[in-house]
Amino acid sequence: MAGTAHRNTSAEGVEGGIGLTALMVAAARAIETHRHDSLAQDVYAEHFVLAAPASAGWPIHLGQVPDGDANPLWGRFARYFGLRTRVLDDFLLQSVHVGGARQVVLLGAGLDSRAFRLDWPPGCVIFEIDQEGVLAFKHKVLGGLSATPKAARVPIPMDLRADWVGALTDAGFDTAAPSVWLAEGLLFYLPITAETYLIDTVDRLSTGGSALAFEVKLDKDLLEYRDSPLYTSTKHQIGIDLLNLFNGEPRPDSAGDLGSKGWSTAVHTPFHFTRRHGRGPLPEQNDALEGNRWVFANKPQP
Repeated sequence: MAGTAHRNTSAEGVEGGIGLTALMVAAARAIETHRHDSLAQDVYAEHFVLAAPASAGWPIHLGQVPDGDANPLWGRFARYFGLRTRVLDDFLLQSVHVGGARQVVLLGAGLDSRAFRLDWPPGCVIFEIDQEGVLAFKHKVLGGLSATPKAARVPIPMDLRADWVGALTDAGFDTAAPSVWLAEGLLFYLPITAETYLIDTVDRLSTGGSALAFEVKLDKDLLEYRDSPLYTSTKHQIGIDLLNLFNGEPRPDSAGDLGSKGWSTAVHTPFHFTRRHGRGPLPEQNDALEGNRWVFANKPQP
């Protein structure tokens, strides 16, 4: 499908800063899609990479990476994003097909194409919250492909540091119905106050039977891993200094906060899922992934 992508698409919103990381994850998903042992399929990912000038020349297939899996960025780090995509895909589908939720809220949706590629049950609504420029770029690329969502999709152009709750409820979100929330690769970019507000707000807007998944870093000092190959390769190969983008404040215990509010929580390392699926990154020396945790929370019925 790479040959059909539309270049020179307006890429406002993904040309720098945190928006540029959305293109990095899209490239990782494209590489994962083309693997013979793929963990997740995202046929739209490569089109985002090809459409943005900022990612011109980035690989969308591991065969385009001279050192292949030995490349810290496009090998190990990209496989991490592929694993994360698969695990969170499974979480969302479990929450709607088994848990019964019909409202899905993607917080900091980025270039997430789940509304278009996952098999949603009838009646599902996917709310995508992100900055206007990011959503506009995604809309233009997917529109050029005549992509059709597999559920009702409601984009909400809003910065999560602003008051996004009113926009979400105005868009039709029903606080009386179960919901499933996803904050993928988001919280470590936010100030403490924004993360705390987000977690408290999700709790307030969620009725019993709702679920939430998010990613956090437990590192007390992110700079301890400043020489990690994942960080140095990302900076040198594509110019993204992740440590400069991450919020350096000590992080709140969001999983513990949810537990105190009555949610049941499970906290896993990514390596737990590597072992479960038989594919993905394993621990190594000076590992920037060591502090990463994936949190899954469920709010019980009253």
